[in-house]
Amino acid sequence: MSSTESAPTLHEEYLVAGMTCGHCVSAVTEELSAIDGVEGVDVDLNAGGVSRVDVTVSRPLASADVEAAIAEAGYSLAGA
Repeated sequence: MSSTESAPTLHEEYLVAGMTCGHCVSAVTEELSAIDGVEGVDVDLNAGGVSRVDVTVSRPLASADVEAAIAEAGYSLAGA
């Protein structure tokens, strides 16, 4: 790959339980964005239910890193 080519963009999807508002979205977005390789976070908030979180990454993420970031924000992966 030449220096002008970028790495392929990947999307990983997670289901997060317990988010209820925009502050929740901000907390999860901030924690996930701190993981090396994360380029963007998009949350489809389902207040009080399970929210869908789409993470744009430059490389696959370790599930332990994602789970830790979600827990640091105060939430949990659905089904985890």
